[in-house]
Amino acid sequence: MLTFLSSIVLLIVGYLTYSKVVEKAFVIDDARKTPAYSQEDGMDYVPMSWWKGWLIQLLNIAGLGPIFGAIAGASYGPVAFIWIVFGSIFAGAVHDYFSGMLSLKHGGAQFPRIVGEYLGDIARRFINVISIVLMVLVAAAFTAGPAQLISSITPLSFIVSLILIFGYFVLAAILPINKIIGRLYPVFGVVLIVMAVGIGGALLFGPEKIPNLTLQNLHPGELPIWPLLMVTISCGAISGFHCTQSPIVSRTMKKESEGRKVFYGAMIAEGVIAMVWAAAGMTFFGGTSGLQGALAAGGPAGAVNEISSTLLGSFGGLLAILGVIILPITTGDTALRSARMIFTEATSKWFNPDKKWVILASTLLLGVPMFYLSTIDYSFLWRYVGGTNQLVAAVMLWTATSYLIRGKRSHWIAGIPAMFMTAVVVTYWMYAPEGLHLGYGLSVSTGIIVSVAIGVFYVLKVIESKRLPAFVSE
Repeated sequence: MLTFLSSIVLLIVGYLTYSKVVEKAFVIDDARKTPAYSQEDGMDYVPMSWWKGWLIQLLNIAGLGPIFGAIAGASYGPVAFIWIVFGSIFAGAVHDYFSGMLSLKHGGAQFPRIVGEYLGDIARRFINVISIVLMVLVAAAFTAGPAQLISSITPLSFIVSLILIFGYFVLAAILPINKIIGRLYPVFGVVLIVMAVGIGGALLFGPEKIPNLTLQNLHPGELPIWPLLMVTISCGAISGFHCTQSPIVSRTMKKESEGRKVFYGAMIAEGVIAMVWAAAGMTFFGGTSGLQGALAAGGPAGAVNEISSTLLGSFGGLLAILGVIILPITTGDTALRSARMIFTEATSKWFNPDKKWVILASTLLLGVPMFYLSTIDYSFLWRYVGGTNQLVAAVMLWTATSYLIRGKRSHWIAGIPAMFMTAVVVTYWMYAPEGLHLGYGLSVSTGIIVSVAIGVFYVLKVIESKRLPAFVSE
């Protein structure tokens, strides 16, 4: 119990203090006109209030991610609390802040263009493909569950439910952001927050005690904490998917000082939600063995439904149904919208991205593989989502590091978590069955060596930058 409460306090203190350090390193200027005004088009560039942007950002980056991932990560025991707290404050929120603010600084640019600006054209081309692949995988992975649940509680078949969901996806991707997303997301955000507050309150005042911190690996399958915990709990700590979503909101911000609340703040809120559900997973099923059994029997959706229905009664059951249907859909629709924005920006040399037929054609083109993949095995998709997701996160952190080095600013803010996530990603792809499936010791050693090598390269860049004038972006 003490560990859980202390973790929540640390997340809040992290926002109140460290977010200001990050903001200072970035250097904001409210006198600059934001893209929402300078490029206002009534489609993607639309001024919105910061609180609405915050709720949209929270739903964009969260959905069921900090619920499903946190419950699965709870199988490792209370050590998951450490990763959620420190991952959110020093990695995830930094990642989200720079991805959103760099997009804003460059006119609402998509993630690949920002990468190209600071890491070069080869990196941009690579991340263009990886980002779109990630969007397709995420949308597909988060769509099958809602379709299955809809088909189980209504006369509709799975395929018909899937068609209806993707019909909504297309509308949300091609209509102006303030028509559907801007109106529905604040309501959906309340569902996500009420679920977390309700479950958190039930845990605090219930008979079962939330376990306190232990560094022991309690995973029943004896899977290694490093790097699997950092890949399992991505949303709720750090997730590369977020940097593909942040440009959606950066195009709606009225002034730069809102970035700390919108981007850094939304990530901390997601960390709190992940803390609640990780605690629920460890506590409700009587330990990690019971949790693993529940996950094997009904998957994360079944675990969420059982926890919610038992702790909150019929109201909790209704919230669980709404959550398992609505929250993944709010991830899928913005994934398709982001994929469309990335694709049209990448092909802008040949096609005008503002043309309505280009917007519709690119949306349908990307929607087809999403639809197909949503009909295949969920666990297969999820394995590739995790590793690809954290690869994108590492690239974003190195992009932020390069930006700070150019400006002769506190580059360690992004550089240290970038090295950490590089080691995670390389180790994972070396070790995981969907990767090279090499021995654990060799995988860990390789991950550390690659991370240190890139770190040394950036140290040399820092030394070189001290002989050059500071980079000042317009």
